[in-house]
Amino acid sequence: MFILKSVVGKLWLTIIGLVAVILVVLGLFLSQYIETSFPKSQDQTENLHRVAIKVASGISNHMEEDRYITLVNDLLSAQEATVFIINTDYKQLNTFRDNGNLNDMHYDDFFTKQSLQSVFSGESIDNQIAGTGTIGGKKQQTNNLYSAVAVPLMDSIQQNIIGAVILYQSTQSVEVTQAYVKRVFAYVGVIGFLMTTFFTFFLSTKITQPLLRLKKAADLISHGEYGTRVPVASTDEIGELGRTFNRMGEELSDTIKALSHEKEHLSSVLRSMTDAVVTFDADGNVILTNPQGNKIITEWNEIQWNDDLKSEGSIVTSMEIQDSKIPEPMRMLFDDVISGAHEISSKLHVQNEVWSVVMAPLYSRDAVRGVVAVLRDVTEEFRLDKLRKDFVANVSHELRTPLSMLQGYSEALLDDIAGTPEERQELAQVIHDESLRMGRLVRDLLDLARMETGNIELHFRPMEVGSFMKRIHRKFAVLSKDQNISLTCELPDQELILHEADEDRLEQVMTNLLDNAFRHTPRDAAIEMRAETIQFKGEKAALIEISDQGYGIAASDLPYIFERFYKADKARTRGTSGGTGLGLSIVRNLVEAHQGTVQVKSTVGQGTTFSVILPLKDPKM
Repeated sequence: MFILKSVVGKLWLTIIGLVAVILVVLGLFLSQYIETSFPKSQDQTENLHRVAIKVASGISNHMEEDRYITLVNDLLSAQEATVFIINTDYKQLNTFRDNGNLNDMHYDDFFTKQSLQSVFSGESIDNQIAGTGTIGGKKQQTNNLYSAVAVPLMDSIQQNIIGAVILYQSTQSVEVTQAYVKRVFAYVGVIGFLMTTFFTFFLSTKITQPLLRLKKAADLISHGEYGTRVPVASTDEIGELGRTFNRMGEELSDTIKALSHEKEHLSSVLRSMTDAVVTFDADGNVILTNPQGNKIITEWNEIQWNDDLKSEGSIVTSMEIQDSKIPEPMRMLFDDVISGAHEISSKLHVQNEVWSVVMAPLYSRDAVRGVVAVLRDVTEEFRLDKLRKDFVANVSHELRTPLSMLQGYSEALLDDIAGTPEERQELAQVIHDESLRMGRLVRDLLDLARMETGNIELHFRPMEVGSFMKRIHRKFAVLSKDQNISLTCELPDQELILHEADEDRLEQVMTNLLDNAFRHTPRDAAIEMRAETIQFKGEKAALIEISDQGYGIAASDLPYIFERFYKADKARTRGTSGGTGLGLSIVRNLVEAHQGTVQVKSTVGQGTTFSVILPLKDPKM
């Protein structure tokens, strides 16, 4: 019970129990005293019967003296008793006042006529009834109990029965007295309990209030309110306890402030760092991290690494996330640091990101209690370095052939190896073609550089796709006829308008795609151009497709064909008709600049289909 957990409750129960025991013992003695000290109803009736006989004898001798009867009633009133006389005709011979109240009692209040007949016959009777009296002219039930005795009234001369003397008295039985005393005792007990409770709680507060203040102050300190103090109003042990508590609170507050300042300083340093900092315990649980580290831990723990393909970096998503555990990519480095107790630096490849990781052990005395890891995202640096290397290698590779040919044919002209004007003309034509090829390469490189840096200028205006496609078809009609390749154009029946389009740049897109199609499609094959309306990402969009019946692209090459200088046909001779390897990269950047996307589907030996999807949204809507 809750009350037993309180000092006040225990003290109250103890005092209440003591008072209850005292009252019970006192009640037992008082009950025994009442039983032995107060008369019984039967004893009272016998005494009343003896008095009634004496009164009847006296009245017989002084029948003619009304003053005698009055004197008798006056004497009996001291015992709360009254006498009156009735004759044999049931007529009351005297009138009186009952105890000073206008409450006249009659014979029929105590006895019936039939019972009085026995009195007139010489018998004495008694009866104890609930009295009824006439109050205010109305007969009502009274609250007192009366003992009544009727004895014969004798004529003093002839000794004949001339009536009856009825003597009645208020009953003071033990039962009534006990009931009254019990009620009084109950009232006294309740008042005693209430007063005991009041004084108990009043006195106990002198002890419990300081303790409760101490408890409240301790709770506030446990919730971080270290400046809490308790008032000390006494010099006893409780007061000394309060002063000691306040001294402890002051020292604790100073210590917490110092620790808080150090923690805030460390937190500020960690938050201001762009690198991710994570601290693990010896079991690999995260115990401290800055916002950048928390983000990385959460994201990496949302990935379940496939053990069979872990060496290849394959991943599958999982619904079971353990944010407080060390991520799987860092597990091997973590184990090495814990077992070897030395610092390790490495690079982690997670999905498409590259992270530089430095792990150092944390010591507790001589044992390693954890590891602190600092992670930095070096994806961009890694990508830029790779782009730089690839760019230098690809440009060197692409320029080597035309430069070699320019150098060789120019030396042939200088050495006058060509003996005829026709030979000199052929050598000059080769030099001219290679210079054009180098010019295209430089132009494409400049365009691609501007696109990737966001400096490309686009001039948007509405464009009707049908007329645009027809113009492109006419542009390549001659080339298709020369190469004996069928070029068809399929357009929708309704008008298809792009509200935001740079027609010149889209022509560059179509030109690059059709150049690739013609270079990789054999003679007597077909190339098809199509345009239609589709739903893309919940909005209307224009779909432009170019399908050829060429050699196709291997599935292993499809993910990389939009990269710079990537060529699926690696064995193809780079002649004057060969591309620069930048066309599809330019296509992707131009389409994405139009908020669209480009997709490719290809099957080796059957052909390739490039799909350009451009939104039809109206900027005014």
